[in-house]
Amino acid sequence: MNIYKITLLALLATLAVVGRIAVNYIPNVQPVTSVIIISGIFLGPIAGFILAFLVTFLSNMILGTGIWTIWQILAWGIIGILSGLMGKAFKKIPFIVIVIFSFFSGYLYGIIVSLTNYQVTGQGFIVYYLAGLPFDTYHAIGNAVFMMLLYPTIAYVFKKYINNHLHTIN
Repeated sequence: MNIYKITLLALLATLAVVGRIAVNYIPNVQPVTSVIIISGIFLGPIAGFILAFLVTFLSNMILGTGIWTIWQILAWGIIGILSGLMGKAFKKIPFIVIVIFSFFSGYLYGIIVSLTNYQVTGQGFIVYYLAGLPFDTYHAIGNAVFMMLLYPTIAYVFKKYINNHLHTIN
């Protein structure tokens, strides 16, 4: 990983952390998942996972940390890896596919975090997950909206970088 790639990850982490804090008052709506997906697609699965770790760790230092932080890192890390694999497998991914993937990533994130936290309620998993489903839906819709807002600009920057520095991206 070169210095430029590390700098891009730091900038994306800053964008995601500030974005998460700025819209913290809207339940489960934040730009984190969308930024991780974009990073994974353009920078690869390892970068997607690293960004997931950085954003979760840094934003939870401000918003509150606990045992859930581990599962958030895992959930966002899996999304980063999947998007990175998708970016490596397909040279040109239609924008609508990226938006749909970001939408469903809200539910993937929700189910991973729910699998680890439902014991606290003393209820069965299905009851716990169904109770949280509206919040996963907010997350999914927020992901799609943030993807539509952020992807065009960030993708432009990445495509310009890739065209100008193709030999240094790996």
